[in-house]
Amino acid sequence: MSDPRLPATFENPGLPPHVHRAADTDPRAAKRAERQVAGLFTLSILSTIGFVVSYFAVKNDTEVFVPFIGATNLLNILLGVFLALALLGIGFGAVHWAKTLMPDEEVVEERHPIRSDDATRAKAVGLLEAGAESAQLNRRPLLKATAGTALGLFALPLGVQLAGSLGNPTKALEELKSTIWDVKDGKPIRLVRDVERTPIKAADVSIGAVFHVLPETIKDSHHVLEDKAKAAVLLMRLHPNDFAADDLGKKARSWGYEGIVAYSKICTHVGCPVGLYEQQTHHLLCPCHQSTFDVTRDCEVIFGPAKRPLPQLKITVDAEGYLVAPQGFAEPVGPSYWERKK
Repeated sequence: MSDPRLPATFENPGLPPHVHRAADTDPRAAKRAERQVAGLFTLSILSTIGFVVSYFAVKNDTEVFVPFIGATNLLNILLGVFLALALLGIGFGAVHWAKTLMPDEEVVEERHPIRSDDATRAKAVGLLEAGAESAQLNRRPLLKATAGTALGLFALPLGVQLAGSLGNPTKALEELKSTIWDVKDGKPIRLVRDVERTPIKAADVSIGAVFHVLPETIKDSHHVLEDKAKAAVLLMRLHPNDFAADDLGKKARSWGYEGIVAYSKICTHVGCPVGLYEQQTHHLLCPCHQSTFDVTRDCEVIFGPAKRPLPQLKITVDAEGYLVAPQGFAEPVGPSYWERKK
């Protein structure tokens, strides 16, 4: 029927006649489709199990040769393949189920008020129940069992990988505390400039000067980027009278040398580099979230989201007058953790 609101050239074409599928009329075709869907869900189940087994059984340093790629990590390949198959099994199974067994007739739902009357709501519940029946959920327990198991197990790899990646919290804190500054043979480590890698004498550091330093023992070929980042230190010199006279300035005075102090550059909020020093106020500023630390008061947090002072590196001078660190950091460097004590 033509719509009087539309031009004569536009007519409602209507819906094409519904064509029944094989599974709608042939029980054997329906059973075959059920087995196919169950097979796809089973593929997802087996792939999820393969993911978990590979995560624990295959060593992370095992390499294999893959054509067109070369040597690559075997664990990464297995985890990727099994995770993809688990996803594809659930996705293809759901699509095949919808295309072969679920109703495919188009229906029109009339608009109604947001809050329907009780009779309409009861009718809606009945339609849902009828839809569940037409989807053959009750008559095909094999589909329910395999689909439910596939969906339930699929969350397992995510949980396993998340829990396994967390590691041992006690060991993690010890690793954060350990840096390249740790003295292993009893010989203090010289402080060197981070670019030129030249040692620094106390006489080279004037009041107000700032140096970005690393340990002399660092070697680019033997230390990964993370080790170098953890060892980054900011060195500056204040007048000895600038430090606070109370207990909050006691550590800065005793762990420094004639007003020269060294602090970790890693912000205790989320690990951004603290590289901005204000000479007049003696404040260190993290540019990421504006956490501010007072150097005269043991780098106490005076503004921003950081919850812990910057760890201080104890320094002194050797017989030649070069600045050295007689020990490593006394606490973990980097972002704060709930296990870490103030």
